[in-house]
Amino acid sequence: MTIAEAGAQYGLTTDTLRYYERIGLIPPVTRNRGGSRDYSESDCRWVSFIKCMRSAGIPVEVLIEYVTLFQKGEDTRQVRKEILKEQRTLLAARIVELQKTAELLDYKIANYDTILVEYEKKLQ
Repeated sequence: MTIAEAGAQYGLTTDTLRYYERIGLIPPVTRNRGGSRDYSESDCRWVSFIKCMRSAGIPVEVLIEYVTLFQKGEDTRQVRKEILKEQRTLLAARIVELQKTAELLDYKIANYDTILVEYEKKLQ
């Protein structure tokens, strides 16, 4: 699959895909005989994984470390697992924070008309 096709499939620009590869966020993508990127299933799995992790708010630096360790082989398996566990813990804390924010917004929306009417009466 071409870089344009991969970008379209994953909702990323070709510039973003090139950037991800350049900084080591995804391993070097397979090239065809003409030197153009030819995304294999493996390459696409990396793109999908990184997109998911970035959507979850995991920092680029952490993901670069993870990919670098992955490329070093099986000896890094436990360290990689610990990285994922730490990020899962941080994500869970953010989910709790976001849930509290959603509850506050729900309250404000549910009471908006009542609160707004009372406030406007005070302005008159």
